[in-house]
Amino acid sequence: MSSKRLGIKTIKYLSALVIAVSLVLMGCSAGDRSGVDTKEGVTSIIGVSQANMREEWRVALINELREAISSSLDIQIITSDATGDVDKQIRDIDNLIGYGIDLLIISPCDEKELADKIKEVYDSGIPVIVMDRAVEGFDYTLYIGPDNEVIGQQAGNFVGGLLSTDGGRVVEILGRPASIQGKERLLGFRKALDEYGNIETSKLYIESETKDAAYDITMQAKGTIAEADVIFSYSDSMALGVCDAVRELGLEDKVMVVDCDGFKGADEGIDLVKQGRLKATVSCPIGGKEAFDYALSILGNESGVPKQVILRSNLITAENLEESIERMNRQSNDDGRTIKVGYSQVGQESNWRLANTRSIESAAKKFNIDLHMEIADQSQQKQFDAIRKFIEEKVDVIVVSPVVETGWDEVLWEAKDAGIPVIMSDRNVSLEDPEEGLTTTYLGADFMEEGRRAMRWIRDNVPADGKKLKIMEIMGNEGASPTEERGKGFREILSENPSYYIAYSEHGDFTFEGGQKVVRDYLENNEWDIDIIFSHNDDMALGAISELKEHGYSPDKDAVIVSVDATRDAFEAMVRKELSCAVECNPIIGDQLMKAIRDLCGGKQMPFRIITDEKIYDQSVAEDYIHKRGY
Repeated sequence: MSSKRLGIKTIKYLSALVIAVSLVLMGCSAGDRSGVDTKEGVTSIIGVSQANMREEWRVALINELREAISSSLDIQIITSDATGDVDKQIRDIDNLIGYGIDLLIISPCDEKELADKIKEVYDSGIPVIVMDRAVEGFDYTLYIGPDNEVIGQQAGNFVGGLLSTDGGRVVEILGRPASIQGKERLLGFRKALDEYGNIETSKLYIESETKDAAYDITMQAKGTIAEADVIFSYSDSMALGVCDAVRELGLEDKVMVVDCDGFKGADEGIDLVKQGRLKATVSCPIGGKEAFDYALSILGNESGVPKQVILRSNLITAENLEESIERMNRQSNDDGRTIKVGYSQVGQESNWRLANTRSIESAAKKFNIDLHMEIADQSQQKQFDAIRKFIEEKVDVIVVSPVVETGWDEVLWEAKDAGIPVIMSDRNVSLEDPEEGLTTTYLGADFMEEGRRAMRWIRDNVPADGKKLKIMEIMGNEGASPTEERGKGFREILSENPSYYIAYSEHGDFTFEGGQKVVRDYLENNEWDIDIIFSHNDDMALGAISELKEHGYSPDKDAVIVSVDATRDAFEAMVRKELSCAVECNPIIGDQLMKAIRDLCGGKQMPFRIITDEKIYDQSVAEDYIHKRGY
């Protein structure tokens, strides 16, 4: 926090004058929900730039923030409402900065158009927490938001379970056009329903995603509604309109209504479940409390703050209603005790993994964690044995960096039956039933985004010039989540750029020798005609470079080489003009992991995913950064 910023002391101690000026500059009135909360003696000011306070989600966010901040006598919050106007939101941000804010929380109207402004604020030294809509790149301090596709999937799986035996009919209520959140929820809902072959769906479109519009369309389509088994709405406001219409049509005992949002308050999702009018709601975590908690950590320069927090959503029914409310209201209480943690590390297969292990061991001491680490040497069976050993030792938390995604259900059920929560670190798992809660959270990199970044760099820096450029993909371990997701993210961007295509793809198992072998096998059967190599990690890329040189080829000239990890060895290869680009996968996650463990043991509900900070580097910046690499 800087005490030198223009006007900050004046702002922190004036009252009536600040209110008057704030209301004028931000377009607020005495009746607006936005404005300035002023308190004497504050030491920090948080500015909140909302996209549109006409949306109930954003009103709920402000209310949650204000509730969280009410107990902090030294924190002041200033809010603004952009009314859905990008230009106004940019002006609002400038006004907030003029007040001398110490931290900005922003829910952007348009994440693409506001990306440059967010970067500008971030680069100026003011921490930025982005809410709800993630901007491309990592030019912000922290992103907090839900996974709307997962929310839709949870609703779809519930409806599919209701109708799976005899089949049935589902009516979707959706806006025209649907909001971004609505589109993502519908995508997840439909993906889940696609797994059930005996469910028919139909759609009813409304011009605005409101209670009244949903009520009107339900009444107008009473014939369709009468034949339905379930009506799905992706927001509480629309669901309330549907529930009112269904009641008026006398169909409450026949037609079930399921929605997403699960807000608190009268006639919101949770209350409608309590009244028996909604069969289920899937909660969309607002994130206001989390934003405030992380803001305090950022302003206090605490370690362990991640780059992205993807909040956990919960299916709420009459059967789990009280438990759900208790969980949502639960306060975190870390008593400072020593926490016993069992960690199953996948192996020591690379310099990245060695740095990852050192980071975890160092952070454990700092956070008062009694760490018991077992190295699996790439063996899933060894990891099973380690987890069972941790269960016998009655550790408080188990952490796993899994060798592959599948095959974990049985041993994770054993941990759950023993009452021991499990965190997935660095790599995730694929479970038969994700709703069973066999893991609490995933902490690590966004592997899909790493793959996207690699292909974006290729697109922007390796022009095709009218040709079709051939790509060799060197993949990691078969079945490992970094392998699957990096490949998927890479192909997502590749599909938009037909001038590039993958001509050869083989597994190199994340090792130097594996990278050598992939190139060697190709050269045994082909003349070298590859334009670009995309390697899923640095060690394989360095092995590929070694093999190319052994055969008389010049790395970076005879093939542009892009890898993932950005270790010091990769920087040295970029300085030598052999490696072209390295997408960072940050192994230094110890502080974030240990903070998550303490939050978990303190009773805090864990996010769905916690993503670490990462960047992208190429030869143009390698000299500047090589001496700063700690791994």
